[in-house]
Amino acid sequence: MDGLLLRSIEENIPLEMIYLSQDQRISQRKLLVKEVNSEYIRAYCLLRKQIRIFRRENILSLMPNTRPNDRFLH
Repeated sequence: MDGLLLRSIEENIPLEMIYLSQDQRISQRKLLVKEVNSEYIRAYCLLRKQIRIFRRENILSLMPNTRPNDRFLH
């Protein structure tokens, strides 16, 4: 997972993420990773259109966004 997160930062590649929120809701997000540490990732969420913080332990799935028309440059 770290390699994918770092690649998103370095190459500005959007990722698709399945995430479990604190209130146990599952959501799917598209994001551009801005910062990574051992507990959190900070990313621009394309759904909410703002920078958000995500707990790494709550990330259920993470993959590159494979839809070419969904690439956003911020």
